[in-house]
Amino acid sequence: MRIAVTGSIATDHLMVFPGKFTDQLVADQLDNVSLSFLVDRLDIRRGGVAANISFGLGSLGLTPVLVGAVGADFDDYRSWLQRHGVDTKSVHVSDTKHTARFMCTTDEAQNQMASFYAGAMSEARDIELLPVAERLGGLDLVLVAPNDPEAMVRHTEECRQRGYPFAADPSQQLARMQGDEIKKLVDGAAYLFTNEYETALLRKSTGWTHEDILSRVGTWVMTHGAEGVRIEGRDQETVNISAVPVKSEAEPTGVGDAFRAGFLWGLSCRLSHERAAQVGCTLATIVLETVGTQEYTLDRAGFSDRVARTYGEAAAAEIEPKLRV
Repeated sequence: MRIAVTGSIATDHLMVFPGKFTDQLVADQLDNVSLSFLVDRLDIRRGGVAANISFGLGSLGLTPVLVGAVGADFDDYRSWLQRHGVDTKSVHVSDTKHTARFMCTTDEAQNQMASFYAGAMSEARDIELLPVAERLGGLDLVLVAPNDPEAMVRHTEECRQRGYPFAADPSQQLARMQGDEIKKLVDGAAYLFTNEYETALLRKSTGWTHEDILSRVGTWVMTHGAEGVRIEGRDQETVNISAVPVKSEAEPTGVGDAFRAGFLWGLSCRLSHERAAQVGCTLATIVLETVGTQEYTLDRAGFSDRVARTYGEAAAAEIEPKLRV
């Protein structure tokens, strides 16, 4: 399956605050906030939504095509991704800007405060998908993940014009984009990914009801953290998937990206939506137990064992033969 993953490519600066953000907020001063948190730890990791998803797909044995914009400082990161099965030939390199930076602080309750410097990502709007499709001999699916907003709209419109099936993953950009722009990202998507908060924000921003959204997409995949995943679609039976139990939470950044990677891998292997979501939930839990979005390694036996323990031997027997890890 020829999958192009469009979206952000960034370096993550992950910090840990040994308290709760909420304890530092004064109720009658929320319109005049000025806070500084002394953190205990700083980890600098490779990240970006599209790069994280591509890494996950590559780790599971596919060769996803990463489509995004970076700076001249991308060489080491490129080598890393290529070693893990990612096709980086369609990554645009800026002549003037640095690769994007994601700066995130997590408190002891797993709440997060983050800032994102776009940098070279702003040039993603200049990337055309046609040369990517011509190089690969076609595209079976284009994932439109969080990116420069103009790039997201352009890639979605090009998918419609050229007939490329696409998956909409607006994620954190829902908070920045206007309702009309969001409608353009979602309408006609083969798949739509949202978490619980994004589902509410999508409805609020567009004015669409739950049924309106379902009428505009093929399949809607809604993640609910520890509560699992719900999958709905027109003329489809609703599927509810439980989450995989966590041994020890390390860092939540990239968990949603890992789920998407596992789910898309399942689709590429022609697994059912239920099985694909089970793979996604398993990979998401592995990332949750790891500091850094691309610092995990996969073991076929270990992965299959976690699937079996959560979803049963029948699920593991169907998934394990397709794993190439």
